[in-house]
Amino acid sequence: MAHTTARLDLTGQRFGKLTVVARAENVGPRTAWLCRCDCGGERVVKTVHLRAGKVKSCGCVRALHSDSALGLHYVDGTCVEMLRANTRRSNNKSGVVGVVWQPESRRWQATIMFKGTRHNLGKYERFDDAVQARREAEALYYESFLADYDAKQAMTEPAGAGS
Repeated sequence: MAHTTARLDLTGQRFGKLTVVARAENVGPRTAWLCRCDCGGERVVKTVHLRAGKVKSCGCVRALHSDSALGLHYVDGTCVEMLRANTRRSNNKSGVVGVVWQPESRRWQATIMFKGTRHNLGKYERFDDAVQARREAEALYYESFLADYDAKQAMTEPAGAGS
């Protein structure tokens, strides 16, 4: 089947939050369109990205879901709110964050991530020993980090802001 040489006219069509306003200058060999977002922003988008659903807004949706918009605070690469939440990933099989079964060594491995570095806490025959190593590392790394963070926040808050 041969490709058609007829040009598409996407003017007036909607793709997510974007409405095509006019044809824009090509981006490389690709046809592009000037689009207006529901928020009022404008963006030039290639036809292929519009039709495939890869671009659905001017970028405002991503900004709404950014870490700062979600109220997340990072210090030295560590997210304060994630430490407090102590959530575990949906693919976690042990039930304890940072404790995984290593079939090749037939041992439980304990690790902890802190300030962008993974710390190996050792391999253990017993699950409970790996969990204990993880808990001790959480106390060592996370508790003092959070206490320091809270103390700094308290010093920068204006008087009466907490009431």
